[in-house]
Amino acid sequence: MGLGVAYVISGDFSGWNYGIAYGGWLGLAIAFVLMGCMYVCTVLGEAEMSSALPTAGAGFAFSRCAMGRFGGFLTGMAITVEYVCAPAAISTFIANYFLQLGIIPEDFPFLLLVGIIFIVFIGIHVFGVGEALKLMLVITVVGAIALAAFAFGAAPHFDAAALFDIAPDEGATTSLPFGVSGLLAALPFGIWFFLGVEGVALAAEEAKDPRRDIPKAIIGSMAVLIGTGLVVLILAAGVTGSEFMGASSAPLVDALNIANLPGLALFVNVAGLFGLVASFFSLIYAGSREIFALSRAGYLPTFLSLTGSRKTPWVALLVQGVIGFALVVIVQDGDVLLNMAVLGACLSYVLMNLSHVILRLRQPNMKRGWKTPGGALTTGVGLVLSAIAVVSTFFVDAIASTGIVCVLATGCVYFFVYARKRLISNAPEEELYKLEGAGQELR
Repeated sequence: MGLGVAYVISGDFSGWNYGIAYGGWLGLAIAFVLMGCMYVCTVLGEAEMSSALPTAGAGFAFSRCAMGRFGGFLTGMAITVEYVCAPAAISTFIANYFLQLGIIPEDFPFLLLVGIIFIVFIGIHVFGVGEALKLMLVITVVGAIALAAFAFGAAPHFDAAALFDIAPDEGATTSLPFGVSGLLAALPFGIWFFLGVEGVALAAEEAKDPRRDIPKAIIGSMAVLIGTGLVVLILAAGVTGSEFMGASSAPLVDALNIANLPGLALFVNVAGLFGLVASFFSLIYAGSREIFALSRAGYLPTFLSLTGSRKTPWVALLVQGVIGFALVVIVQDGDVLLNMAVLGACLSYVLMNLSHVILRLRQPNMKRGWKTPGGALTTGVGLVLSAIAVVSTFFVDAIASTGIVCVLATGCVYFFVYARKRLISNAPEEELYKLEGAGQELR
């Protein structure tokens, strides 16, 4: 559960607020509710599937079992896009928080700072992640304390009228200043409050009792994230005004400074940096494990699953870090990188929700340690909402979203031309598929 919160907690400190600039405060609030509903439905389905198919491949393994090899590959590729682009976006937020502290000269090259961030944390992962992950849980608690401190300081300065201070476009209202198209564009930023929580299932092979622990961890993480997301969504813009909040690079710190609480702002800045680091570190972990699982099964080049003496997938980590930094150099815009991560994530949610529906229909007798309340109806709702979320990313940046589609299309060509003929039959995901198929024949 702590790992699930660690994946996401950075979303409370930065990034979400850009959604106000696209859809106004109410637009982002509606996005929070809709996308929160999408995540609840999706993770409930994932909790069931992880209790039945506990492997490091998680969503990739679920889709492999439900939709065959190509379905598994496409899901795994979409998840990989998410876990490469999300740390890239967070690295820019970490750099902004460092600059906000004033401990680094203002003229220090921004890209150099981002590069140092990647080198340090990829290096820690290569050296050995076990003890560092335990430290990340402690750091996540520090981030949670910072959110509580922010709420305590900001609440007396909250002004509901400040939520609607954006001048509306012609024909729009002060509640939705940019109309329905603005609301759609805000959806990806509503996702930022929850993005990555599904990564809990990637730890299935390292959990003591995955059939019991993974569902509890996913559901518990979502409960915490809904609470923390509501706190920052309501209070931050209510202190600064929505127009200001939509452009802030350090929203919680700016809100406390405007409330004339510089001491508390400094604490939240430092502790918020901890929260950002926790998410960056944890998402690097999740991404490297997803790449490792795809490579181990032959869906990606097998050299990516090479491990060192400490059993860490060092090649996957290095490739992930190089691509992530290159994206920052090319895009140089945190909210666009965020949107690219969201597109990859939402495509994977479409496929994972569809996988749950298929497995419920085709394999009703599959041994499940936990079952989704509402069954296929629940994940059917998640499927519809995640498909809408995919479309919404094109309202934020059509060029970047099209670029991600092109990357996935290139991956599909690679699969059909090369990878599908070289899959490794004894990989855990392939073994699970064969075992489930044999079990169905016996039944």
